[in-house]
Amino acid sequence: MSIVENKKAFHDYFIEERIEAGLVLEGWEVKAIRAGRVQIKEAYVIVKNGEVWLLGCHISPLSTASTHTKHDPVRTRKLLLHEREIAKLIGKVERAGYALVPLDLHFSKGRIKLEIGLAKGKKQYDKRAAEKEREWNREKQRLMKETR
Repeated sequence: MSIVENKKAFHDYFIEERIEAGLVLEGWEVKAIRAGRVQIKEAYVIVKNGEVWLLGCHISPLSTASTHTKHDPVRTRKLLLHEREIAKLIGKVERAGYALVPLDLHFSKGRIKLEIGLAKGKKQYDKRAAEKEREWNREKQRLMKETR
């Protein structure tokens, strides 16, 4: 069950590979995510010292959350992956033009997971071609509907 999807990533990148990762979260963050108060549009993923980190993900704290802890909505969060997955990602990210982008935050067996994608940036003409194709498919559907 999807919580939030990063549609901007699909517009700006060609997604070549998808990987599901766990997140290290605090209690108030889990409550806020379950309430849908999360945004990953501006977020990105980095590999640092053999660990994978999520930066720029904004989780707004609930007003009913605990008062004895300080809430940082955009703190850096660690992603949980197996060592071989991290090693594979490091090898691919170090090649020119590849980036790790968060695609989808969702529930899996009661846990909150983040789907990250190994992506290559699109050029402006690629974005225009994708938009043209999307509009043509929409037009085809409209024409098919009219002929019925």
